[in-house]
Amino acid sequence: MKNKVYLDCLNREEAQKLWITKLQEIGFFSNLPTEEVLTTDALDRVTAHTVYAKVSVPHYNGSAMDGIAVYAEDTFGAQENEPTTLKLLPEGEPFTFGCCYMVDTGDMMPLGTNAVIMIEDVQWEKEAAEIIAAAAPWQHVRIIGEDIAAHELVLPEHRCICPTDIAALLSAGLDTIEVLKKPTVAIIPTGDEIVTPGQSLEPGKIKDVNSYMLAAAIQTWAGHAERFPILKDKKATIQSTVKEALQQFDMVIVNAGTSAGRDDYTAEVLAELGEVLVHGIATKPGKPVILALCEGKPVIGLPGYPVSTMLTAELFVRDPVRRRQCLLAEKAEVVLASMVKPLPSTIGAEEYVRVSLGNVRGKLIAAPLSRGAGLLSSLTKAQGIVKIEMQSAGIGKGQQVPVRLLRQENPQNTLLAVGSHDLAVELLGVFLRRRYAQITLACANVGSMGGVMAIRNNEAHIAGVHMLDEVTGQYNIPILQHFFKDEPYKLVHMAKRKQGFMVPFGNPKNIRTLEDLTRKDVRFINRQRGSGTRMLLDFEIKKQGIYPKQICGYEMEVATHMAVAASVAAGSVDVGLGVQAAAKALGLTFVSVAAEDYDLLLNFADDDERFLMILDILKSKEFREEVESLGGYDLSCSGKFIL
Repeated sequence: MKNKVYLDCLNREEAQKLWITKLQEIGFFSNLPTEEVLTTDALDRVTAHTVYAKVSVPHYNGSAMDGIAVYAEDTFGAQENEPTTLKLLPEGEPFTFGCCYMVDTGDMMPLGTNAVIMIEDVQWEKEAAEIIAAAAPWQHVRIIGEDIAAHELVLPEHRCICPTDIAALLSAGLDTIEVLKKPTVAIIPTGDEIVTPGQSLEPGKIKDVNSYMLAAAIQTWAGHAERFPILKDKKATIQSTVKEALQQFDMVIVNAGTSAGRDDYTAEVLAELGEVLVHGIATKPGKPVILALCEGKPVIGLPGYPVSTMLTAELFVRDPVRRRQCLLAEKAEVVLASMVKPLPSTIGAEEYVRVSLGNVRGKLIAAPLSRGAGLLSSLTKAQGIVKIEMQSAGIGKGQQVPVRLLRQENPQNTLLAVGSHDLAVELLGVFLRRRYAQITLACANVGSMGGVMAIRNNEAHIAGVHMLDEVTGQYNIPILQHFFKDEPYKLVHMAKRKQGFMVPFGNPKNIRTLEDLTRKDVRFINRQRGSGTRMLLDFEIKKQGIYPKQICGYEMEVATHMAVAASVAAGSVDVGLGVQAAAKALGLTFVSVAAEDYDLLLNFADDDERFLMILDILKSKEFREEVESLGGYDLSCSGKFIL
């Protein structure tokens, strides 16, 4: 009789490296098949592409409180010793100044109103409401696109969809979604002594538990497994069954028959069907594992003992299955992080705050996301959650707190981008994820000045800035020199971009100049204080002698260009200032006002490989072409050092 021997006995690391390299060579991790599924059935599936919102959330201006809807200017001057009385109008009656409507939370704001006064702050005098404090424009109003604006990024590609993601997708008008197909794995149990669970056990017979264990494990690894009937130890039967499975599945597992016994045929069968790469590893238990390629597909022979089966499956099946779904290894943990800003809270209520996490200069930073109960975007962006205890008044800036991780991404590999909003920064995150699967970009849109302070305090890696200095007319450098003085910093050019008026298609009100913003028939929407766009507007109107109070809607603020565009597209305002790409995305007409420098202020050590990753992407042809296709961008000098 011919003796059977192991072909080789590699150490585990060598075998794993060889296995992954060979799978990469045959394209097992590339050109992945996709399928479209109902969003309601998409839990734990992986997005095939970057997902953008079809509609804004909310898609109308709505009341955030129970109370009365008013025109804020009608309330100016109201005080306790001199209350203002507003006539209550029935629902549906046209608005007139000095009147109000009853509204409940979630109701659409009646035409002509722009603020809500909470019901508990209203006194009633017959059919009139008496108020003792003025309402600020847009107080207690959820503005169109406040949470998610149409065409904004909802989920990145290769994101494992969680329950809150499903809510965000449905809210954003996505009833179906394209996902990666689950890797299919055939499990073929072998052995004369193996019987199906439920059968009576005679001496010398063993229940087949391995195939069920493997199928369950593969399901948790985001794959789909199917069990074949138990095969007897006959070479021809095993060979024909493996050939059949290769026609139907992405991967095949043969369980048992991998050793050097007289009835162990797995290695012989696989050698005849293809190439055996590894037969035996220097690991105990689990030595007699077989790794092979047959007909361009991976085939794995796993040992028959259950502990060996599970160990070798974790070593050689889990990673390929998860990689084919673009997923990383799962690891749940609690970490300590420093809070980037104070989080005040109310004593007597336990509060949970979602955060983004990033390691900045060796310190783990937690950046709190929006705390509004209706903001689904905070759920999709969150990497961790912080609990504020019931007896606490909040968390102080810089205070270390435990953070429970919500996602598989390692916060050590998360880059925090805190600064001005721009679609190109979102695409930078997409490219980082695409090229370096372990890197995640978390964005907090706080405006250029907010980004500068975050970089200065070592609380962010990246800040998008476009700050116009009113004295020199130069972007970014004079202001940064003022804040950083002799401190070193890195400023890299990202794009020249066009800022201008976003108006409905065709520009029906013929809005061409800043002077047009002062017209009585023009409603404007603004960006938040500290944003570069707000600084540009203030600079330009100051030059022309226009006062903010002359612009109807100057006080109405949103945090992104897409939120401005969404409000214009919905017809709730006539014009907003923003980038051309946002106007193009929503089919609006764009009237150019200025060209500006949009730069990235970076906070990395010179030898930080993530810094080099960003530069590599900024200089790449693919990134430049994709950003420029949005409209209004010039990236010809992207990645160039300014300072």
